[in-house]
Amino acid sequence: MTALGYSALLIGVLALGLVAGYRLAVSHGRSERTRAKGPTVAELLQRLVHTSDNGIVVLNSFGDVVVHNPRADELGFVRDNRPDSRAREASDRALNTGEPVSVDLSPPNRDAQHGRAPTAVLGNVRPLGDGFTVVDAADESESVRLEETRRDFVANVSHELKTPVGALALLAETVLDAADDPDEVRRFSNKILHESTRLGTLVSELIALSRLQGAEPLPELSTVDVDDVVEEALGRCRVAAESAGIDITTDDASGLRLEGDRTLLVTALSNLINNAVSYSPDASPVSISRRLREDYVEIAVTDRGIGIDPADQERVFERFYRVDRARSRATGGTGLGLAIVKHVAANHGGEVKVWSKSGTGSTFTLRLPRHPRSEPARTTENASARSEVPGDEPAGRAAPTAEGTRTVETGGVR
Repeated sequence: MTALGYSALLIGVLALGLVAGYRLAVSHGRSERTRAKGPTVAELLQRLVHTSDNGIVVLNSFGDVVVHNPRADELGFVRDNRPDSRAREASDRALNTGEPVSVDLSPPNRDAQHGRAPTAVLGNVRPLGDGFTVVDAADESESVRLEETRRDFVANVSHELKTPVGALALLAETVLDAADDPDEVRRFSNKILHESTRLGTLVSELIALSRLQGAEPLPELSTVDVDDVVEEALGRCRVAAESAGIDITTDDASGLRLEGDRTLLVTALSNLINNAVSYSPDASPVSISRRLREDYVEIAVTDRGIGIDPADQERVFERFYRVDRARSRATGGTGLGLAIVKHVAANHGGEVKVWSKSGTGSTFTLRLPRHPRSEPARTTENASARSEVPGDEPAGRAAPTAEGTRTVETGGVR
C-alpha cells in the first residue's frame, strides 16, 4: 500500500475514533442527567427511623440491639445499647408465636418521675423474619394522665352530687309530712331552695371546669383591660360582701392589659374575691391590688380571714377540697372555685399563687402574661418603690407599691 493509502487509512481510523468518543461522551452525559439526584431509599429509611416520634429498636434472635433511634434512648427502653428486659422477653414471644406482642415499657419508678419525663411507654413487638424483631414504642403519658383525670373527675362528681340530691329528697319528704304546719313547710322550703341553689351552682361550675380541662376548645383570646376585669368581678361579689359587712378596697387604676378571655378572667377573679369574703370574719377588710412584675400582670386578693395551714396550702387548688367543710356548707361552697382559677391561669399561660398564715389571713395572686403592647401606669421596678423596698421581700411579707397600697408577695406555687 502506498504512503497515500496509509495516510488515508489513518485519517479514517482517527475520524471513527472521534465519532465514537463523541457518541460515548454524549451517552454518558445523558445517563448522568437522567440519573436521580438525592438520597437513596436506604438513606431515606434511616432518616425516617431516626426522626420518628416513636422509639424504634431492631433486635436479633439473641435479643441484642441491631439498630435503634435516639427516641428509644429518650423513652428509656434502650440504655447503653442494651434493650429493656421486658422488650427482650416480648421479642422472644413474638419470634415463638410469629404474632405481634404488646408490652408495657413504662419506667419502673414512674411515680418518681419529674418534669416532662415519660411515665407511660407502651410498645408493640413485631417479627421481621430471619430471627429479627422490631420494637415500636410510643409515649402515652398524656393519654394515661387524661384518662386518670377523667376517672377521678367522674368519681368526685358522683360523690359530691349525692349530698345535695339526698338532702333535697329528705327535705321534700319532711315537707310532705309537715303539710299541715305552715311554719314548718316554710322553713323546710327555704332549706330546699338553699340546697337546689347550691346544686345548680355545683353543676354550673362542673361544666365550666370540664371546658377548662379540655372538653371544649378555648375561645379566641383578645385584648382585655385589667381594670375592667376587676370592676366586673367586684360587681359580681358586691352583694355577698355587703351582706357580711365586708369592705373591699382596691388600688388605683393600673392601665394594664392582658391577652386573654375576659369572661374566664372575670370568673377566676370573682372566685378569688368570693373565697376571701366567705372565709373572712364579718366586717373584716378585703383588698385587691394590681401591678406589673417581670412582664407578668399580678392581681392579688388579700383577706384577714382564718388563713390556711401549710399542709392545706398544697391542696387548696384540688377539685372539691375544702379547708373548712362546715363553713363551705354554710356558705354553699362547692370546692371547685380555686380549681377553676388554677385552670383559667394555666390556659392563659400563667399561674395562681397563695401565701397564707393561720389566724392572719391569705393572699391569692393571679399571675398572667401582660399584653405585648401594654403601657402600664406603674411597675414594681418604679424608683419610688425601690427606695422603700431594696429587694424582693420574702413570701408573706407586705410590700408597698408605688401608690402606697400594700400587697403581699406570694409563694407556694401549686
